[in-house]
Amino acid sequence: MTTALITGSTAGIGAAFARRLATQGHNLVLVARDTERLAEQATELHDRHGIEAEVLTADLSTERGIAAVEARLGDRTHPVDLLVNNAGFGNKGRYLDVSMADELAMIKVHVEAVLRLTSAATESMRSRGRGGVVNVASVAAFVPRGTYGASKAWVVQFTQGAARDLAGSGVRLMALCPGFVRTEFHQRAGMGTDNIPGWLWLDADKLVAAALADLARGKTVSIPDPRYKALMGVVKLTPRGILGGMSSRTGRKYGPQ
Repeated sequence: MTTALITGSTAGIGAAFARRLATQGHNLVLVARDTERLAEQATELHDRHGIEAEVLTADLSTERGIAAVEARLGDRTHPVDLLVNNAGFGNKGRYLDVSMADELAMIKVHVEAVLRLTSAATESMRSRGRGGVVNVASVAAFVPRGTYGASKAWVVQFTQGAARDLAGSGVRLMALCPGFVRTEFHQRAGMGTDNIPGWLWLDADKLVAAALADLARGKTVSIPDPRYKALMGVVKLTPRGILGGMSSRTGRKYGPQ
């Protein structure tokens, strides 16, 4: 049995990855900040699917949290075969409305943690000649829209570059770029969602199934839904100056409320 480590595993896309991988028979290392929720999740997945579910409490906005997960990924006696870097959050407010502390915490989680955990995982995977990493980004990576979008753009570019450098090693890397998904993400950030059209919402379980299929096919970027594939096709053809204005207006219409 192989082992997958999932950050931000207790809710949303992370929880969907945990359910799907447990169903497929993978042992799990579940990483999040809430020890009680982790324990409940681990027990449920073990009892339902008969897999081993290890829990690791870690706050990836802190040095201690990142180092703890790095150490687990570097454990050659209990190797991790799939890393899902899913932990992340949003800040409510426009640039300069958000505190610098909150902006830096986002960079810590979305950029530094992704870099360090991907590096720790792939170093071990490369020595074994197999493994995979899914870095959860967002379609916000493709439009000029604040620190969140900028950090997710970094995730996409980093993942694609690392995937090229590791080509032929047996290690696959993929950036997953979902759109709106019904999770705790918006609630935690204090963002309203009533103004978001129903057709923009994605189902987390279907999204994860499509993402894992894309990883198996060797894709380095996954936009796992035809609606968002079409929207991102339009984005690619739109001049950056016009796109910036559209992004700003869309953000005000469908963004934090």
